[in-house]
This record gives sequence, C-alpha cells and structure tokens, in this order.
Amino acid sequence: MDLRDFIVTPVVIIIVYALAYVVRPRVTDHVTRLYFIPALTVKIIGALAVGLVYQFYYNGGDTFNYHTHGSRHVWEAFMDSPQSGLKLLFGDGKDETGIYSYSSKILFFSDPSSYTIVRIAGLADLFTFSTYSATAVLFAVFSFVGMWMFFLTFYEEYPHLSKWLAGAAFFIPSVFFWGSGLLKDTITLGCLGMATHCVHKIFIRRQFAFWRWLVLGISFWGLYQIKIYILLVYLPAAIIWIFLANIQRLQSLIIKIMIFPFMAFGAGALAYMAMIKAGEDNAKYSIESVGKTAQVTAYDIRYFTGRDAGSGYTLGELDGSLASMFALAPLAINVSLFRPYLWEVNNPLMLLSAIESFLLLMACVIILFKQNVRLLKGMINPDSVFSLSFSLVFAFAVGVSTYNFGTLVRYKIPMLPFLVLALVLVTYYSKRERNVEAFDATE
Repeated sequence: MDLRDFIVTPVVIIIVYALAYVVRPRVTDHVTRLYFIPALTVKIIGALAVGLVYQFYYNGGDTFNYHTHGSRHVWEAFMDSPQSGLKLLFGDGKDETGIYSYSSKILFFSDPSSYTIVRIAGLADLFTFSTYSATAVLFAVFSFVGMWMFFLTFYEEYPHLSKWLAGAAFFIPSVFFWGSGLLKDTITLGCLGMATHCVHKIFIRRQFAFWRWLVLGISFWGLYQIKIYILLVYLPAAIIWIFLANIQRLQSLIIKIMIFPFMAFGAGALAYMAMIKAGEDNAKYSIESVGKTAQVTAYDIRYFTGRDAGSGYTLGELDGSLASMFALAPLAINVSLFRPYLWEVNNPLMLLSAIESFLLLMACVIILFKQNVRLLKGMINPDSVFSLSFSLVFAFAVGVSTYNFGTLVRYKIPMLPFLVLALVLVTYYSKRERNVEAFDATE
C-alpha cells in the first residue's frame, strides 16, 4: 500500500456508498433494505482486511501479485500508450508484440485463469489510478452485487426466512473475508450469485428478459475463465434444480410419475453433456483426466506451492484414477465442511477457520437429531436438492484436491452460502412437515 491508498480509496468508498443509497430503493423492500448497507459494509471491510493480512501477515501473496505485479503494469501501459493498454486487456495473452516491456513484468501473463483477474483489476485500475485498496473495494462491490442477487432469489420464495437467508449470503465470516478481496474467489463468488439468480428467473420463473441472458452468459464465462471446476460442479446441480422445479408444477400425480423417468434421464444427459462441453477446451478437466488433475493439484498444494499457506493434511493416496478419488469422497467432504478441528490449529487464521467449522458441525448435528425422521422429507424439494447437491459435490471436489488447510479455507468459500442455505431450507421444510403431522393428529 502507498499514499494513493489513503487518498483515492476514501473517495472511492464515498462514491460506492452514495451509489448504494441511490440504488437501494430500487432493489429492496421494507425488509431487505435493513440488510443492504450492512452487507455492503462487511464486503468492503473484508476487502481491506485481506490486503492488510497479505501485507503484514503473509508479507505478499496472490492479491499483490494480481495487482502490484500484474494490473499495475496494465495501468502503466495505458498511461504510456492506450493502444498497448488495450492490447494487454483484450489481447490473446500470447502475442507480446509491442507490449513485451509490460507483459514480461506480469507474473501471471502466461496463466490464463490468473491473468483474467489481472485484466479485471486492470480495468478497475483505470478508475482508481491503480490504487490497490480502491481496486479491492470495487472487487468487493462486484461480489456484493452477485450475492445480493443470490439473496433475492431465495428471499422471493421464502420472505419469512429473510434473516437466515441474509446470514447465508453475507455474514459467514470466511466468505465475506476471502470472498471480498482482490482475489479469484471474489469474482467467482459474485458470478455464482448472478448465475443462480438468472437460472432461477429464466428457467424456473420463466422471465426471459435479455439482460438476464446477458448476465448469465457473463457469469458462466467468468467461472469458465477463472475456475472451470466450479462451473463443472454447478451446471449439473443447476440442471437438476430446473428439472425438479418444473416437474413440481405438474398437478397430476400420474403425469408426474409417467414423465419423471424421461425428465430424469434428460436432466442427467444434459448435465453430463454440460460437463463434457465445459471441459473440452481444457484437457485437465475432461472426464478422463480429472482424476489425474486432482492428484497433481493436491500434491502440488500440499508439498510445493501451498506449503506456506498453512498446515497440510492428507486423506490417503491418490493414484490419478477416478476410483481413488471417489474412495476418498466421505473424508474429502468431511475435511471441507468440518476441518480443521480445534486441535489441529497452529496459527491464528486457522483458529478462525476451525471455530467456523466447529459451529457448522454443531449446527448439522443439532438439525440431524432435532428433526429426526422428518429430515429426509425436508430435503425433498427443488431448492434444497440444488443447494445441497452443489455444496456437497463441491466439498468433495476441493477437499480431495487441496491437501492444505490454509488453501482450503479459500477454495471452499463458494459452497458455504449454498450449504448454509440448504440447512436453513431443510430445517424449514422439516418443521413444516412436523406442523402438518401435528395438525393431522388433532383431527
């Protein structure tokens, strides 16, 4: 951070809040307006806190590599020659003719997914004079917009659960911290929120406004470019969600029973095709190679690139096959959801993660025993199935391919809002089932 952070950033924050107060009446009602400014505020606090932690605790890291050793050079190119700046922003990332003096200084220039973040930060830098913390605030705003759309999606369905839905979307500590700074996770989290809102509006509510298709395309593009594995997990869950929500509309039970096998087969086929299509341009994430990719990624993070990010863990041996991955599925899901345990903590950041994981474990145990047999009935609705299937499959994917708690705490944040949402909905539907049973017993 430098002098610009103390001059430009306050101005940017003032502008952001001014715009927020102008926009708030158009995107809130008397209930949701209570969450709008607090949710934005924790995002901005999270963005600034990430910068401070990376500067004074880690003494550097990805967030500064994206900016100081990334987008700052894009901004400098714009100041010297707008043509060079445009080529860095919108070029193919391979042709360095005329821009080598800038591209050679960008650490992630040859890494397409990381360079996408550099491009986004470079675009933001044009408005912040390449001020790190101000650009981080704009990243936080993008994430906030996406998660506000996520919140509204389910608030429209369950307005009486607004407090719990807001908690899932905005106030999970690790999510508003790691999902707000100048990092990949901030953009992918925002994209997930936008995608969920647009999928619900277009394919379930059948509201086909052009801007929703555009936002859906942009959000899928962002996930594809930055972290394709998130898209690979999200698409099947979304297709199942659409299928279940639409079949639920049918009034006749006989028609539902007759059409279910065909729609189930179609949903499965579409999900498989979506995974194939999403992975065909990246051999690492093809069906045939995903096992090997998980093995290489896990061991690389465990023993090399992530060895300084926190404590390592192991679930067992990966041999590069899908069979070895799936054999570790229960352990992988457990490590993503409930670890590190309190006794595995060896640094302050791990302690915060361990406390959060412990509270999540307690919530799951309480719900499991309190709802008892009604729990299964509470799970059988489209929204619960969607959020639960995405969060559990995602937990498996990152748990089996990370092998480092310090890295895992960042990688797992996309699934936490969906998991907490699932717990809220399962509890709601289970209680509703119990109330129905009590009512029937009185007749």
